[in-house]
Amino acid sequence: MKHIDEDHLEVDLGYRFGYVAEFMGFGPDDVAAIHGAAPHLAPVVAPLVDAVYDKLHTYDATWRHFLPRQYGYDGDVPAGLDQLTPDHPQIAFRKQHLARYLTTLVTKPYDGKMLEYLDMVGKIHTPKAGSKDLDVPLVQMNALMGFVADALTATILGLGLPRDVEARTLRAFGKLLWVQNDLITRHFQTPTAA
Repeated sequence: MKHIDEDHLEVDLGYRFGYVAEFMGFGPDDVAAIHGAAPHLAPVVAPLVDAVYDKLHTYDATWRHFLPRQYGYDGDVPAGLDQLTPDHPQIAFRKQHLARYLTTLVTKPYDGKMLEYLDMVGKIHTPKAGSKDLDVPLVQMNALMGFVADALTATILGLGLPRDVEARTLRAFGKLLWVQNDLITRHFQTPTAA
């Protein structure tokens, strides 16, 4: 039986990732499958991003989080939710971030820098990083990640890949999104008393 220092999981990102990835069996073959999907997924990133934002726009509970000024956005901010349209420049700014995220997943090495990036994805949706006005509830993050996972699955199934490649790619992305979800969820936990 391998010993895991559970307290260390909360303070060392590499240790946490190593444990979660090992537990799920996420390894170099999965990274290769994800990177191998890049040429197939690149042409569908924009429609995938649009589908995510169309979904976010259907609920006030998700759309309201785009009303405060987004970190790094310098343009006009709408005065109210009714003025925040799907074609507003602030939404276009956010869409660029999601497209960059999806591209990063399929093109960058899974090293310490990538771990920090994946961890920051969770952190920036809280007041702990980026905008102090941005505090997306965990239920909204979980709903979004579930939608993204399903959209990626549907996209991969529609690529017409050979069955073995399709299966490896689906499993690899499934594991990756669970790792991502863990690195999101950790920023929503209340610290325990020492």
